[in-house]
Amino acid sequence: MATGLQVLPRLVRAPWRALLWGRLVARRASGMALAGQAQHVFESAVGAVLPGPMLRRVLSLDPDGRQLKVRDRSFQLHQNLYLVGFGKAVLGMAAAAEELLGQHIVQGVISVPKGIRTAMEQAGRQEMLLKPHSRIQVFEGAEHNLPDRDALRAALAIRQLAEGLTADHLLLVLISGGGSALLPAPIPPVTLDEKQMLTKLLAARGATIQELNTIRKALSHLKGGGLARAAYPAQVISLILSDVVGDPMEVIASGPTVASTHSVQDCLHILNHYGLRAALPRSVKTVLAQADSDPHGPHACGHVLNMIIGSNVLALAEAQRQAEALGSQAVVLSAAIQGDVKSIAQFYVLLARVAGARLVPSTAGCSMEEDVKLHELAAELQLSDLYMEEALEALAGAKGPVCLLAGGEPTVQLQGSGKGGRNQELALRVGAELGRWPLGSLDVLFLSGGTDGQDGPTEAAGAWVTADLAREAAAEGLDVATFLDHNDSHSFFCRFRGGTHLLHTGMTGTNVMDIHLLFLWPH
Repeated sequence: MATGLQVLPRLVRAPWRALLWGRLVARRASGMALAGQAQHVFESAVGAVLPGPMLRRVLSLDPDGRQLKVRDRSFQLHQNLYLVGFGKAVLGMAAAAEELLGQHIVQGVISVPKGIRTAMEQAGRQEMLLKPHSRIQVFEGAEHNLPDRDALRAALAIRQLAEGLTADHLLLVLISGGGSALLPAPIPPVTLDEKQMLTKLLAARGATIQELNTIRKALSHLKGGGLARAAYPAQVISLILSDVVGDPMEVIASGPTVASTHSVQDCLHILNHYGLRAALPRSVKTVLAQADSDPHGPHACGHVLNMIIGSNVLALAEAQRQAEALGSQAVVLSAAIQGDVKSIAQFYVLLARVAGARLVPSTAGCSMEEDVKLHELAAELQLSDLYMEEALEALAGAKGPVCLLAGGEPTVQLQGSGKGGRNQELALRVGAELGRWPLGSLDVLFLSGGTDGQDGPTEAAGAWVTADLAREAAAEGLDVATFLDHNDSHSFFCRFRGGTHLLHTGMTGTNVMDIHLLFLWPH
């Protein structure tokens, strides 16, 4: 009898164990299926902003090949076309321009990231490569997106080409994200090392890309309209792939073909805000003291046609189409997500809770207090184009999976010496927070990826997470909080589940900031 009583609990427990294990396996399978969909949506968004297709939408030759058409503008060609470019997408942009314009290009100089030609060759992306014996000279530099000696040599070659042009010449300028680091030409006595040191200090304290570029422009020969001034009186046609929230042309790559609207006082305000004014090198103080608040005026770039040809908005529109094609109700929230990753992570977790309650009211367990917190946090983040109310209203009638899409460029305040990037850290923070809340019969997946395919100094573009991340990490002996404390998100994802949650695309040849995908799947 005693033996029978001992066996009975095992028999009772066995079905429950099988049931719980079956649910766990099913949940993991669901997560992997969602991850596949999320990665497809992300890669489709990147495909929409590849340089070749974008350039071909705006550039063409008339039938006799004597006029260059840039949308609705025409320019006469007679062996007078020169080309310069700088940025992560510029190699592919230059290849597309060379394919379209052929022998019309007299000479060109481009500055692109170190190793990008080898990366494109290895990826089999021949359309991103210039032809053999090209008239366009290529400089590679700015390793890890930081200005260096190679980028400085490229900037000097670009400046020399521009200064040699006359009123009979056309200068086609190709600009994309990363262009600022690839076009360093500091005003003496500021050295490249001093300028780089100041940029690193600002970035480490959470400065936005707008703030970084304001400082760079004030210390540079070519930024803030400097390239346009160097090329005067030649006609300048500047085609820009935006990597900045709101697509302000004076900020993208620090606006080398756009007259600067910032003053020295703006620079001093930024330096004071981050507590760096007292620590400035003497050379920086000298240049800022000598600079006029508006030395050139808006008329300085009247010979320039500036045109945005691609942006995060375009990528999100394609992501929405692809998500809908996969059966999800897709809503674009914003293309202007910015702010510290800690606050952005809280925003997405609260959004998942509130949106989940609209989808499955009986099981999500979201309180009115969380709804209020979400709206308060959205107001604090000052997201200029947030369509959150419209998205939440649309969810009320949703019958199946939902995909909320957004884009932008959050910032990370460094407090450790770990390895990672803003996308991996954002994903890790979202995953850690999601696990703290009961989500009921709702699967949640969050993906964050950089459209350039390179998140910080890593080979990953970003990462994806589910609400099970913290629990599964603990089972593998990984403490999420410790990795976050050291800004070591990449090391975490490399060790977690064999690195399967990392997003690997390779260098894409484009750059329009980041894409965030929040999938909600009732089950």
